[in-house]
Amino acid sequence: VQLQACGGGLVQAGDSLRLSCLASGRAFNSYSMGWFRQAPGKEREFVAAIRSSGFTYYEDSVKGRFTISRDNAKNTVYLQMNILKPEDTALYYCACAARRGNPIVSMIRRADSYDVWGQGTLVTVSS
Repeated sequence: VQLQACGGGLVQAGDSLRLSCLASGRAFNSYSMGWFRQAPGKEREFVAAIRSSGFTYYEDSVKGRFTISRDNAKNTVYLQMNILKPEDTALYYCACAARRGNPIVSMIRRADSYDVWGQGTLVTVSS
């Protein structure tokens, strides 16, 4: 599996963006997919995840603003980001749990549950 993320950009606070992550390879619909982000000077953090079943998980600060979804026919996972805030500024990575498939609940937010990563797409939110 290889991942290619896109959709980042420079926006103003309150605006929306939709990130996309295209996966190559087989059995995309069998894997959990996640979005993580890393702001300058900070560690990579969990943003959202979606299981092969479609069940979703979110980091508390993005609940109600961000929506993760997947289109298995297009091998693509999306992150719809609304009401963006300056603190959302970061490099956003998509990730695939190709080896684990669907990590257990206690592991779904951990970066080490995902073994395939995209190259990152930069989101900058100005105030």
